[in-house]
Amino acid sequence: MATPLLYHSCASSSTFSTPLTLPSPISKVSSSVPSGYLFHPTLLGGALSSTLCTLTRRLTKRWGQLSLSPPHSAGYSNGRITAEGEAEDELDEGADDYEVTDDESCLIDVESLEDEAKRAAREYSLLLSRELGIDDEKTDQKGTSEKKKRNQNASRNVPNHLLPKVAIVGRPNVGKSALFNRLVGGNRAIVLDEPGVTRDRLYGRSFWGDYEFMVIDTGGVLTLSKSQDSVMEELAITTTIGMDGIPLASREAAVARMPSMIERQAAAAVEEASVIIFLVDGQAGLTAADIEIAEWLRRNYSNKCTILAVNKCESPRKGIMQASEFWSLGLSPLPISAVSGTGTGELLDLVCSGLEKIEGPENEDEDNYIPAIAIVGRPNVGKSSILNALVGEDRTIVSPVSGTTRDAIDTEFTGPDGQKFKLIDTAGIRRRAVVASSGSTTEALSVNRAFRAIRRSDVVALVIEAMACITEQDCRIAERIEGEGKACIIVVNKWDTIPNKNQQTATYYEQDVREKLRILHWAPIVYSTAIAGQNVDKIIVAASTVEKERSRRLSTAILNQVVQEALAFKSPPRTRGGKRGRVYYCTQAAIRPPTFVFFVNDAKLFPETYRRYMEKQLRSDAGFSGTPIRLLWRSRRKLEKDGRAAAAKAQSNLVQRDRKLAVSA
Repeated sequence: MATPLLYHSCASSSTFSTPLTLPSPISKVSSSVPSGYLFHPTLLGGALSSTLCTLTRRLTKRWGQLSLSPPHSAGYSNGRITAEGEAEDELDEGADDYEVTDDESCLIDVESLEDEAKRAAREYSLLLSRELGIDDEKTDQKGTSEKKKRNQNASRNVPNHLLPKVAIVGRPNVGKSALFNRLVGGNRAIVLDEPGVTRDRLYGRSFWGDYEFMVIDTGGVLTLSKSQDSVMEELAITTTIGMDGIPLASREAAVARMPSMIERQAAAAVEEASVIIFLVDGQAGLTAADIEIAEWLRRNYSNKCTILAVNKCESPRKGIMQASEFWSLGLSPLPISAVSGTGTGELLDLVCSGLEKIEGPENEDEDNYIPAIAIVGRPNVGKSSILNALVGEDRTIVSPVSGTTRDAIDTEFTGPDGQKFKLIDTAGIRRRAVVASSGSTTEALSVNRAFRAIRRSDVVALVIEAMACITEQDCRIAERIEGEGKACIIVVNKWDTIPNKNQQTATYYEQDVREKLRILHWAPIVYSTAIAGQNVDKIIVAASTVEKERSRRLSTAILNQVVQEALAFKSPPRTRGGKRGRVYYCTQAAIRPPTFVFFVNDAKLFPETYRRYMEKQLRSDAGFSGTPIRLLWRSRRKLEKDGRAAAAKAQSNLVQRDRKLAVSA
C-alpha cells in the first residue's frame, strides 16, 4: 500500500504541500507518525524544502519516476495522515541530508493548534477591550447584564416595529430619561440634573410579565409663550461653541427653530404611541407648563391611554401628599421614583392594561443577526442628515447648532435588497482637551455614548466634510475604529460644496484621503450629499459589502496556500546570528473581525515590516476589503513552556489531592 508524504515542491515555489505517493518498497517510512497528526515540512519554504527536494531526487534515482497525486488522494483526509508500516531502515542512504532537530519537528497536532488559536484570539480581543476602555462603561455593566438576563427570560422575540409603543412626555428636567433607563434597563439615555439634555427620540425595548413594548424617551415640551432667551437658557443652547464659521443670522434662526424641532420629535413619539406616560415633578409642584401640556394631550390625544406619573416621590408617605396637588389636571396621579424604583411596578401594571399582546412570528428564523451601522464623525459634518436621508423621515434633529445630537439614536432600516440594518446616529466627537476645557458634562457623556456606539456596531461610517478634508480628530476616530476591529466606510459628505469638479477630482481627493488616513487604507470611500439625498443609497450598499467581508472565513487549506506563496515570494529576514523565522501552521481563529494565528518558531524573528507584508498578501490574494484583519504570532517555545506549566500545575493538583486523601484515611 502506498503512503503519502507531504513535501514542498522544488519545481514551483507556489505549489502547496502535495502528497507524494511512493512505491511499495518505502511504504514503511511513515510508520512512526501517529494517526491524527499532520506531517508538515516544518517551514513552508526554506532550507528544509531544498532538503526534501534532494531526498526526492535520490529516491527517483533509486525507484524511478515518482507519481504525484492531488491533495485529496488516498491517505490524506481532512488534513490528517494515516500511516502503516513497522520499520524505518529504508532511507539510511541520504538520511544525513534530512536531519530534523528538536526545533524542527515535523509532527503537528492540528486540533491542539486550532484550540490554541481560538484561545489566543479571545485573549487578544479582551486585551484590546481593556486598553480601549470607556469612562462610564464600568458603571453601565451592571445594568447591561441585568437587561441581558431579562431578555433571555423573554418567551418570544417580536420585531421592534411590531411592538406597541409607550411614550414618556413632560416638561424639561422632570426625570423622563431616568424613567426611561429604569424601564429598559441599563444606562441608555444621558441623565443629568439640568434641563434640555434629551432632544431626539430614543427607543428602548422593555417588557413586564407577558407584555413586551417599546419605550420612547422624548425631549422636554416647552410652551410657545416663552421668550427666545428663556428657551435658550432652559435648553442650554449656545450660539458660540462650535459655530465659528456660521453667520450670526443663521445661528439665531437655528436657535429659534430648536424648540419647535424638539416639540415635533415629542409629538411624533406621541402619535405612534399606544400609551402615554405624562411625567411631572412632585418636588417642584404643579407649574403652568404642566397645565399646558395636559391641555395639549387632552385636546389632541384624548383617544389614547394617558397615565399621570408624579416623579421624585422617594418617600411613600410624602409621595401621596406631593401627588395630591396634581388632581387638578383631570388625571389620576401616581407617585413614583425613577431613581429608586418606587411605584414603577404599579406604573407598569397601568401601562400594560392599555396595551395589546403581540404574538411573535410563527416561522421565526434562527439567525436573528442584524448588522449595526454607527454613523460617527466630528460635529456638523452631516451625520443626522445622512440618517434622515436613509430612513426617509426627520428621525433626528438637524441643525447647525453644535452638539444638537447627544444620545446614540438607534433606528431600524431595511435596505433595497430586504437586508435589515440598525442605524446608530451619534454625537459629534471633538478632541478630549477641547471637551474638558468647555466644562460641559453633557458633551463628555455624549462622546462616551458615541464610543460605545462604535463598540456595539458592526460597520462604522466615518463621515468627513468635503471642504474640511481630513483633520487630526478624524485620524483619532479612525484609530479607534481600527482598534475596535470594526468594518468601516469613509463617507465624504457635502460633496456638492467642492467647486469646479471634474472627472479627476474624486481621484485626487481619494489620494489625499488615503495619504492622511493610512490606518484605514482598506476602507472604501463613498461621496454623498445628504441634504439633497445624492448617493446615500451607496452607503448602505458599501456597508452591506464590508459587513459580509468581515464575516467571511477562509478554509485552512486555502489560507496555508496563500501563506506558502507569500513565504516563497519573500522569506522572513535573517537575524545577525543567522536565525530565520519559520511558519509551522496558520489558521483563521475568528471572524468579525477576521483573525489569523500564525504558529512560528519564534515570533521575535518576524519584524513589523514583514507582518505588514503578510497582511498585504492576505488582502491581495484573499480579499477582506473594508474590514481590519488581525494577525497573531505564537512562538512554539512559548507554547511548549505553557504546556509544561499546565502539566506541572495538574501534577501538583494531583499530589495535593493524594495528600488530602492520605490524611483523611
